[in-house]
Amino acid sequence: MKPIQVGLLGIGTVGSGVFHVLQRNQEEIRRRAGRGIQITAVADLDTARARSIVGESARVLADGRELIADPDIDVVVELIGGYGVARTLVLEAIAAGKHVVTANKALLAVHGTEIFQAAAERGVIVAFEASVAGGIPIIKALREGLTANQIQWLAGIINGTTNFILSEMRDKGLDFDVVLKEAQRLGYAEADPTFDIEGVDAAHKATIMSAIAFGVPVQFDKAYVEGITQLSAADIRYAEQLGYRIKLLGITRRRPEGIELRVHPSLVPAKRLIANVEGAMNAVVVHGDAVGTTLYYGKGAGSEPTASAVIADLVDIARLEGADAAHRVPPLAFQSHTLATAGSALPVLPMSEVVTSYYLRARVADEAGVLAKITGVLANAGISIDAVLQREADEVGGEGSTQTDVIILTHDTREGDMDAALAQIQQLPTVLAPITRIRKEELN
Repeated sequence: MKPIQVGLLGIGTVGSGVFHVLQRNQEEIRRRAGRGIQITAVADLDTARARSIVGESARVLADGRELIADPDIDVVVELIGGYGVARTLVLEAIAAGKHVVTANKALLAVHGTEIFQAAAERGVIVAFEASVAGGIPIIKALREGLTANQIQWLAGIINGTTNFILSEMRDKGLDFDVVLKEAQRLGYAEADPTFDIEGVDAAHKATIMSAIAFGVPVQFDKAYVEGITQLSAADIRYAEQLGYRIKLLGITRRRPEGIELRVHPSLVPAKRLIANVEGAMNAVVVHGDAVGTTLYYGKGAGSEPTASAVIADLVDIARLEGADAAHRVPPLAFQSHTLATAGSALPVLPMSEVVTSYYLRARVADEAGVLAKITGVLANAGISIDAVLQREADEVGGEGSTQTDVIILTHDTREGDMDAALAQIQQLPTVLAPITRIRKEELN
């Protein structure tokens, strides 16, 4: 059978990994796919670098549109990134009747509905395993392996940069700013790390997983996003003393009244497997009604781990290219005629309606009655307390200090109720600094 002809849009870190893994494992891949998979054209603005990678084995072009126009190309692999040029080229590739493989989570989280609709109308495949958690096959697990289940919730460490920073803060007792500089020096964080540390990258990935898990449109604009920039070494230390670790989680949960879609730092019990995912590794926990809780762990980024996912998509396309479009696995798991539209889908709940438990830390005056006033406000709001930790003043501010920290863990409560209670507590004259609030996820 004629080999699948592949064109790469972009041959940076991931693109070069795709080329090298395909070259190294071509016989194994051919045996699995039932036919060869060949990269025959590469489009990259840096044509000299591209030529140094592919040699004479593929044509090198400076213009992605020239690659898309090539009638011999069966599959276009988009590895450019971003929302702009990538969106244009992906839609043009679909219009030209090419299958598309992409690792671009930002593109799919924002424009996925448009792209999947265009692909369905043209009868081509859009595959995107590499867009979430690098080499971990979480998209295939959600879309195929767990297809018998009603997915109830999932939670993931899906950004390696932030997980590395939090691991270093815990291990070395350092504050965020210090560890971020070290992460940049070591290459774990970009020169501009905003998308990572503010939670945007994780929210892109959580949005995609939520759409597959619940059969709803991608709705990144409705996700709640909070990063790790305000976390302190003190909170990580206190969490540890209480039996928890702090992780940046992407969470989506089905509730009768809607879907939770949120990214934020969370206290996770130290005994949970996901709490022990360290460094730049990724992990996703998925809970289905039939299978129970499952865990997927591995490298979430990097040249060859991400290339592994790209090539898995290419193998799927090689197997399915001749199949009738109606018999292919739908991109968002649910058959297109049953997929909820934005109007009919369960709504994404505002953060004020989310129900979870909390870690609270208040810097207060070290005097009698302070704790009683704080717990009184919580009680009046109907917020139940799970545990209290009060530090000695000299542990917080040194000998003779007149300030101390009060740490409170709560039971589940509605976020809107917690917001109102914290506003009252913050007004107490004995509360001396902004209150730290971190959500707590038991992941039972």
